[in-house]
Amino acid sequence: MGRSYMSNAEPVSRVSQVIRVLIVDDSAYVRKTVRQILTRSPFIEVVGAARDGREALELVEELQPDVVTCDLNMPEMDGLTFVREQMARRPLPIVIMSIASESGEQALAAIDAGAMGFVQKPTALATDKLLDVSSELIEMVKAAAAAPPRLQTPVADPVVVPAARPGAGRIDVAVIGASTGGPQALKFLLSHIPADFPVPIGIVLHMPVGYTALFAQRLDESSPLRVIEAGEGQDVVAGTVYLAPAGRHLLFRRVSPDRVTTHLSVRPLDTPHRPAVDVLFQSAAEAYGGRVLGTVLTGMGSDGRAGSAWIKAQGGRVITETEASCVVYGMPRTVVEAGLSDGSYPLELMPRAIMENL
Repeated sequence: MGRSYMSNAEPVSRVSQVIRVLIVDDSAYVRKTVRQILTRSPFIEVVGAARDGREALELVEELQPDVVTCDLNMPEMDGLTFVREQMARRPLPIVIMSIASESGEQALAAIDAGAMGFVQKPTALATDKLLDVSSELIEMVKAAAAAPPRLQTPVADPVVVPAARPGAGRIDVAVIGASTGGPQALKFLLSHIPADFPVPIGIVLHMPVGYTALFAQRLDESSPLRVIEAGEGQDVVAGTVYLAPAGRHLLFRRVSPDRVTTHLSVRPLDTPHRPAVDVLFQSAAEAYGGRVLGTVLTGMGSDGRAGSAWIKAQGGRVITETEASCVVYGMPRTVVEAGLSDGSYPLELMPRAIMENL
């Protein structure tokens, strides 16, 4: 479950007008089906369709769409090249539609290049299975249209953070949740956390199955910390980042007074996403008591609110990303409005905030 890395849709009131969408896919069947899906919403109008990236560049200039949905594997000009070319010309919300097993590298590269997010096609074949992602696609298009103009994490000078102090403090673990806009935010955040970070980090990011192992590798390459896709029964140790694998919840379990391990599970089954931020946060609160720092970054929906309540009930702390730097201010907003946030920070100051909260 959870083909796209976002949660339930934001209130429609955030979309002030009809969203004009351009569809880009080399399959006539996909173009027709995506048009049918999107026009089910009274808030979306499909203004055109392109067969490849080169035609899409021309139609974007001509039609001035609000959002583009784009395949990756196309002749003439592929989706990744289109994203790079379009972002160089005029930044525009672009939603990738792709098959994870065939184009994981390209999809993540497209996100790095400025695409807002992606929805996983259930099949590469021309079948009605494409209709299975109807709600995800509509919600993602609405999120793209409602996002602030700055779609990419800005290139910033390294944030100066306090050096980790021996025996620093009352926090023994940091847990982070993110959804739409999360890949860019996490890449920035983890690249600015120092190598001597004194506690382990657990992360839940809403992503389709087939992407998290590759994304963990990319984070590991850009971060001073060790970043891995979490497995079953691993010792949770300082200086290591554990990214929940798509399709399974990540939990922390205390197996002895001085040892915590990872546990992967498909249960609970009733969460909107698997993995769920709420499940990780609750397990951290149960394993570490009040010595937990929770961080809720950009994303749609409310995943993380209930988990933040668990952390706060145990005496831990929760911080949130400010609306100004979020791609979608959904998850952090629900935490703030519930009175669970101990402080809100723009993304560029989040590394410092995390270190100071240790």
